[in-house]
Amino acid sequence: MADNGKHGRDWDDEELDLIVADYFVMLDAATSGRPLVKAHHAQALSRQIGRTIGSVGQKYGNISTVLTELGMPKLNGFGNRPNYQGAIFLALERYLDRNPAAWDIGMSMVEPVLTPPAQSPSYGSGVSEPATGFAPSPLLMTPPPPRGVDGPKRPAGLARLVRKFDPAARDERNRKLGRIGEERIFLHERAQLIAHDRADLAGKVEWTSEERGDGAGYDIRSFDPTNGHERLIEVKATRGGPSTDFFLTRTECEVAQERPDAWRLYRVHSLPVRPEFFVLAPPLESAVVLTPEAWRASF
Repeated sequence: MADNGKHGRDWDDEELDLIVADYFVMLDAATSGRPLVKAHHAQALSRQIGRTIGSVGQKYGNISTVLTELGMPKLNGFGNRPNYQGAIFLALERYLDRNPAAWDIGMSMVEPVLTPPAQSPSYGSGVSEPATGFAPSPLLMTPPPPRGVDGPKRPAGLARLVRKFDPAARDERNRKLGRIGEERIFLHERAQLIAHDRADLAGKVEWTSEERGDGAGYDIRSFDPTNGHERLIEVKATRGGPSTDFFLTRTECEVAQERPDAWRLYRVHSLPVRPEFFVLAPPLESAVVLTPEAWRASF
């Protein structure tokens, strides 16, 4: 039963620690395929701390929104609730500091569909057909996120968490996640071309980074299904939401500038629960804020 004395009062640290821990229990269940009834969690927590179901749901939404900015998978059903109580950032920091294994939640569900090229006969352009013969349907394309050069700034507490835990660097180091993102776009491009009666082009789609290695400035060479023009696709993947930060290399930026007609950035997000993507075209500065992270020193 809700405690009327708590109505309108900020949550204290003990309450926040309890709901953050509960959220991660739900997230682990959802991304592991175990049964989950979120309403049961909300009801149990409401009884435990004396907050209303609505207040608990609002706080779940706050946590969900912060975690997607940190590159974590998102629980569906809580919406985007950015009206944060500042103490939620500290509660999440405490939990993640104490439970570093939480960063691996959902990774067991991120598995490749295709077999690496060396292991079986060629599938189209240098990669191997799934053992089941099944290829995923095209991904759902969404509009680019509204944040950009003119978008709202992150609250100070969230900006500090992003700096500390650096989701862009974490995703960049996660080669398994990056390969899965590229694979999904490779299959998506083939399926799109076939759907547009361009099977001739579908067979020519090249997974460049897999066949030739990194360094080309793009990961996949594909084609526009409407006119057949070349499309050079750089894939950036994250378990977080559409506005999670990501890195671009100098080579990628240079190719984007040299080939703005062909180069596209495909931002795959929300892996593995509900993978979606959006497309950014050069000039990238019109859509994102580019910040130098390192400098080359030479003599």
